[in-house]
Amino acid sequence: MTSNYKQLALWACILFCSVVSYAQVPAGYYSSAEGLSGNTLQATLHNIIDEHTVKSYEYLWTAFGATDIKANGKVWDMYSDIPGGTSAYEYTYSTNQCSTTPGYEGACYNREHSFPKSWFGGEITPMYTDLHHLIPSDSYVNTMRSDLPYGEVSVPTFTSTNGSKKGSNTYPGYTGVVFEPIDEYKGDLARNYFYMATRYYGEDQYWTGSPMVSGSQLTSWAEAMLMEWHLADPVSAKEIARNNAVYGIQGNRNPFIDHPEYATYIWGDFAVEPTNHPADFSAHSITLSWEDATGVTLPDGYLIRMSSVGFGSITTPVDGTEVPAGVSDRYVSYGVESCVIGGLTPETTYYFMVYPYKGSGSAIDYKTDGTPVQVSLKAK
Repeated sequence: MTSNYKQLALWACILFCSVVSYAQVPAGYYSSAEGLSGNTLQATLHNIIDEHTVKSYEYLWTAFGATDIKANGKVWDMYSDIPGGTSAYEYTYSTNQCSTTPGYEGACYNREHSFPKSWFGGEITPMYTDLHHLIPSDSYVNTMRSDLPYGEVSVPTFTSTNGSKKGSNTYPGYTGVVFEPIDEYKGDLARNYFYMATRYYGEDQYWTGSPMVSGSQLTSWAEAMLMEWHLADPVSAKEIARNNAVYGIQGNRNPFIDHPEYATYIWGDFAVEPTNHPADFSAHSITLSWEDATGVTLPDGYLIRMSSVGFGSITTPVDGTEVPAGVSDRYVSYGVESCVIGGLTPETTYYFMVYPYKGSGSAIDYKTDGTPVQVSLKAK
């Protein structure tokens, strides 16, 4: 991807900044989306950008004067522009607009639904006039694209002057006819689709759909392809300026331009990174383990007695007097063979002695003859 494109886009941003500086991301605009991912994030973003100001279809001609003008004052048409090079033709804003198709490229520009209107049912607002997916386009190339899905083409049946192509899709998952924009604008159009999937999330029950979308949501092959486009063609100054301008007109933003990472949090194999590391990282517990006692008379369980002073401070239990379970005394049933002692102080050595027992209450009988099993361990 040419670096000259990014330089040209920067000049466009400088041109627009005095006009749209009032339309930057408001403080706290995305605060409710922090730490979220998946459908929860998408639903939350939907609530943030929902209910935008709806403009008329006729007003789009005026809107393009703020949203899609190059640094040289010409209309920014992604289907004919050659980033960093000399386009075969350019359009003068307003003068070269048209509503009909002359039948050849380079005659005039019109209004292109990058997300085709037939996919949501035609001239239905707010989708029909939503500027976040409406762009100026060469009229003839717009007609050649028609309502085809975007895709990737190896053997084109049509190629526009800037290299946009029409032909059979070679991206895995769909083999029908598609339209492929040039690499420099693939990310732009991918983010248009992420916007549509989010702005109309839950509002698309009656949409017609297409091989690329079910309602407003991307089908699996389209999702994979657009994620690749999104990552390969990062957000440009052109998109940032356009997002600001559209926000100034209809009062909502494209979250995937402001926060490109949101796309991966929703559709990618990524999780939201936790805010902080854990505090006070230390081992506050000790795990004891043993092999059960054997013999003719097996114990019902074990009394584990603990001290932070030493073995000498651990008293021998008395038969017939059941030691109450507590912080320093734990009972473990026969067959478990392990015990986790928690709530300990780091860097402190603890001493443990184990007494097998039979019975309970006044009938309890601790094994007190011989040498009890004992161990000392330090909590880290």
